[in-house]
Amino acid sequence: MALTLTPVQGLPIFKQGDNLSATIFILLAENGIILQDGDILVIAQKIVSKVEGRFVNLESVRPSSLALAYQPIVQKDPRLIELILRESNSVLRIRQGVIIVEHKMGFICANAGIDHSNVTNPSDEGEYVLLLPENPDVSAQHIRKELHENCAKSIGILIIDSHGRTWRNGTVGVAIGVSGLPALTDLRGTKDLFGRVLQITQVATADELAAAASLVMGQAGEGTPVIHVRGFPYPLRESGLSELLRPKTQDLFR
Repeated sequence: MALTLTPVQGLPIFKQGDNLSATIFILLAENGIILQDGDILVIAQKIVSKVEGRFVNLESVRPSSLALAYQPIVQKDPRLIELILRESNSVLRIRQGVIIVEHKMGFICANAGIDHSNVTNPSDEGEYVLLLPENPDVSAQHIRKELHENCAKSIGILIIDSHGRTWRNGTVGVAIGVSGLPALTDLRGTKDLFGRVLQITQVATADELAAAASLVMGQAGEGTPVIHVRGFPYPLRESGLSELLRPKTQDLFR
């Protein structure tokens, strides 16, 4: 079966408290997509964060002394710097325009994944930013459970964000929340085309799919934050983000 990725058209601008699962299910039908066993839905973290109310009004943030100390170097609003620090386990690098951190969820990213673009909170005035979902794995599990109640099919849910990469320019889609599909596929012990047994090959299948879906979603004003996937070449199973996080003792980049 060929791998197909189809953007779900017609999604609204989501706001806090919206029923994301129900909206997706209705629009899948309107797009002529009937969920089947083995299908996956890839969802941009931004709409998950919005329905979960992860907005923060910068006017409500009081910068700490550390945020104020970083401000001359980073040259960002010290209130934003404070939020980055609150969302992080540790700061790895700082330079003008960016703070590289270990996020509270354990992965490395810029500015704790806090987003300014396409962020408004119609319930209030002020300058808002959007934090990542508090626990994207749990968010993915919840969406998957609700969709299963509607369709009774075995599906996977992938929540993705755009991250930079060590030694390479540009952002790429990566998994931050996984439910019902393998985050990592271990090919050790299988054979290559010439019969050699693979010794170290593990495939970041969730990240590979996240990158493909991100390409279909776009990065600006395309308005297609949900992608339907059919033909995923690996069996679905229970999984989570932790499979993709390299232990610090094996991390050569810190």
